[in-house]
Amino acid sequence: MKPLAQAGYRVWVPDLRGYGGTARPIGIEAYSLESLMDDVNGLLDAANVQRTILVGHDWGGIIAWYYAMRHLSRVEALVIVNAPHPACFEREVRRWRQLRRSWYMGFFQIPWLPEAVLSAGRGYVIGQIFERMAMDRKHMPSDIVQLYRQQACEPGALTAMVNYYRSALRGGGGVRQRKLGYPKISIPTLVIWGLHDQALVARNLDGLHDVVTDLTIVTMPDAGHFVHEDKPEQVTRHLLTWLRGKLGS
Repeated sequence: MKPLAQAGYRVWVPDLRGYGGTARPIGIEAYSLESLMDDVNGLLDAANVQRTILVGHDWGGIIAWYYAMRHLSRVEALVIVNAPHPACFEREVRRWRQLRRSWYMGFFQIPWLPEAVLSAGRGYVIGQIFERMAMDRKHMPSDIVQLYRQQACEPGALTAMVNYYRSALRGGGGVRQRKLGYPKISIPTLVIWGLHDQALVARNLDGLHDVVTDLTIVTMPDAGHFVHEDKPEQVTRHLLTWLRGKLGS
């Protein structure tokens, strides 16, 4: 945030719905893609801006992909960090190389059991996810991992988190969005991808040029899923250099 602000940008970094100290509405449909995109609209309205440079990682990146397709007039530029384009992910998840990494998405469809497993031992599994996926623990220190565990175990938090997957796979939002199709994105788009991602295969990058007109891809062989945590200085440098080249700012 600080380097972006020093470069002259107004930076908002919100928690997604259900995370941190945000509201946690009850029900799967409350976490539909439409609801999540409405949150982006609400944030832009609250910021009193018509257009933004939208940056997202993982679920934030998935929301950003959809938002750029459905609300193109409000996005000036798009930056995606280790989050697959929906069309590419639908292709890859049908193949064993991605399917075996996405097994947990099926597990998350079961009522209450995922929450019980993830909350056991005061969020032990949550901590293990962050610790094992971090390439360098100095960027994922124990106190931060402990904070993530505590936040996940707050009342209703894990159900909210898991409901993202429930809505995407069996809720109406995912089905509705797939039926709408995936129009080509014409705004400048930067994709930063850590190649040691344990959750997403790099083949999710294949075919991106078919769905994005103005595309720049930066791969980082020494970073994983949390590439912005593994290599924060490099990610910031790539982002600022790209913004200056594309937007002249």
